[in-house]
Amino acid sequence: MAFALITGGSGGIGLCLARELASRKHDILLVARSAEKLANLCSELRKEFNIRAEFLPVDLSTPDAHLSVKSWLNKNSFEVDMLINNAGYGVWSPVEKASLAELTNMMNLNMNTLVSLCYMLLPELKKQPKSFILNVASTAAYQAVPTLATYAASKSFVVLFTRGLRMELKKSTVSVSCLSPGATSTGFVDRAGMDSLKERAEKFSMKPEAVAKIGIAGMLKGKAEIIPGFINWLSVNLTYFGPKNITEKVAEGLYKTN
Repeated sequence: MAFALITGGSGGIGLCLARELASRKHDILLVARSAEKLANLCSELRKEFNIRAEFLPVDLSTPDAHLSVKSWLNKNSFEVDMLINNAGYGVWSPVEKASLAELTNMMNLNMNTLVSLCYMLLPELKKQPKSFILNVASTAAYQAVPTLATYAASKSFVVLFTRGLRMELKKSTVSVSCLSPGATSTGFVDRAGMDSLKERAEKFSMKPEAVAKIGIAGMLKGKAEIIPGFINWLSVNLTYFGPKNITEKVAEGLYKTN
């Protein structure tokens, strides 16, 4: 039986996506950095859902990470019918005050690794009677966000890349979808260094379990873009109809660093 390969599956939305698929009796491959955490999670998934669950500990922000994934898949003869590119993070800072190394690392993970995995796995996915790609973006992708400028731009790339790839594969057996969550109760705020916004963010955050449930359901229905939560859906649609200078001024106020 084919597996669902999920990047960034050791916590947050990624873990909840894995659990949602496991509850549907789909076998799971988790790829993230922490070997110990992944081992424990796979053990839990096997026991709770009676499925196969395997893992690969690898830093997906490195340029050749996708080659490590490919080697692991080939070595173990793992077939894949779902690719979920969930791994990603943000850096909260004005560009000139951020670490260039950190920005570059983030962009490599959020964009380059995602594209590399899609490219690498497409031949395998096209062999399956039906297969899926789910790329995880963000509601931040739909407008410029000062102090999250590079992160928002990287997620805008994910949205546009996914739209293009979906059109390229529309006559194939591969369904391509984009999941764009808003604020979610995960470790994102902590890793981005947004401690001063944590209390405010939690007031508007969705639970990762809810995001995952909506995301998987939308993917399996073949939806092009999945925006969980009415407020998130509304905020994205306002960016299409509202003046950019207004929507981006609002974003600037929400994410101001001082």
